[in-house]
Amino acid sequence: MSTEFGVDVTADDIVETLSFFDSWEDRYRYIIDLGKELPEMAEALKTDDRLVRGCQSQVWLEHERDGDGHLHLQADSDAHIVKGLLAVVLAAYNGKTAKEILDFDVEDYFSRLDLVRHLSPTRGNGLRAMVSRIRETAV
Repeated sequence: MSTEFGVDVTADDIVETLSFFDSWEDRYRYIIDLGKELPEMAEALKTDDRLVRGCQSQVWLEHERDGDGHLHLQADSDAHIVKGLLAVVLAAYNGKTAKEILDFDVEDYFSRLDLVRHLSPTRGNGLRAMVSRIRETAV
């Protein structure tokens, strides 16, 4: 089930679900399926100022802050696996305050997912570029 700005799963949900899969092929399939649940970003929002630099694929990130200071993120990509990685990242950050975003230990999260070592170096760099952009937005 998706919400307006992301998938309706938490970072802990994703860690738990991935632990059930024996092969990385199955884990990739799950991550890609998460990406399919992300709401489509309107073409009008896919502008250069929303483009995340450092990603191998095109990645756009939009945000809005609600009255309570929670950051709501919307993201899209032109690549299925990257869209899945966006869903993984959004599960950790979406709907959080700036303090919660900055305090979140993303390296521990990625370690629990055992994710980065299974990505190509360029995908890993792109993943970190997404996280960096979200942290900059939080500030």
